[in-house]
Amino acid sequence: MRFEHVIIINDPTDLMTSPLTMEQVWQGLLLRARAPQLFMQGVERVSVDETDATLILREMQLGNLMVRDRIHLEAPFKMHFDTEANDQHPGGQLYVTVEAPANETLIIRFVYETPHDDSGQGEEAQLLGYLKAAYRANDVDAVRRIRELAEAGKLEG
Repeated sequence: MRFEHVIIINDPTDLMTSPLTMEQVWQGLLLRARAPQLFMQGVERVSVDETDATLILREMQLGNLMVRDRIHLEAPFKMHFDTEANDQHPGGQLYVTVEAPANETLIIRFVYETPHDDSGQGEEAQLLGYLKAAYRANDVDAVRRIRELAEAGKLEG
C-alpha cells in the first residue's frame, strides 16, 4: 500500500493561523522522532540512539508491540522512517518532506509505504481505509502539537 497526504503549515491566505518557520517545523519533527510519547498515546517505553546527525535508531514499546525504526535525516527537509518487520508488525516506510512550493507557503508531505496489498476488497479494503485515516489523524495531531510547542517557544534550535 502507498498512501500520501499533505498538511499545509503556512498558507498566506489563512490569516487565522500563525506561520511557522522551517526551523520550527524541523525541530518539531525531530522531537516527534526522538520523543514519540509526546505525540502518541500508548507509548510505554522508548529507546533512542543517535549514531550521528543523519541517523536515529529507535525502539518503541506500544503495549505488546515492539517497533524498531531506522530514521534517516536530511536536515531540514527530509526524514525517512524504515520500520523493521517482525512477528507483530509488517514493517514499512514513512517519508516526511518539508516543502515550500510557493512564496510564504510551507507544507509537510507524508508518504507511507507498507507491504499491505491495496488492491484488496471487502474487509481488507476497510482495514486499509482505517489505517490511512489513522495515519492522517496521527499526522494532523502531530502538526497541532508542533504548533503548540512553537507557540510556547520550545522549538527554537
